[in-house]
Amino acid sequence: QVQLVESGGGLVQVGASLRLSCTASGRFFKADAMAWLRQGPGKEREVVAAIGWNELTYYTDSVKGRFTISRDNGMNAVHLQMDNLKPEDTAVYYCAVHKSPWYSSNYYSISEFETWGQGTHVTVSS
Repeated sequence: QVQLVESGGGLVQVGASLRLSCTASGRFFKADAMAWLRQGPGKEREVVAAIGWNELTYYTDSVKGRFTISRDNGMNAVHLQMDNLKPEDTAVYYCAVHKSPWYSSNYYSISEFETWGQGTHVTVSS
């Protein structure tokens, strides 16, 4: 059974940066497409960024140019570098695993992910 542990959230001001990290266990990590999801106050959960097994990436429009997803297969880790944070980025961020191994795409929907961690809180204050 896969286990995901997120870290790196916090309270920051507008324009600041944060780096989220997620470590995975119990799975053949390098075969998995991974994603960062988020759920803001009163909002539905959405896919923020995803990275396929071959490192092809996807970003939702609102974070393009500000967020960067990366993976470290040697450490079974996936990271989300978030720069120029805005108040609308305030959310609980979750690391997630795609349902299908060896998957890669330039678009992902929330229904494609079956497992996620407990989440890490990101609050951006103005």
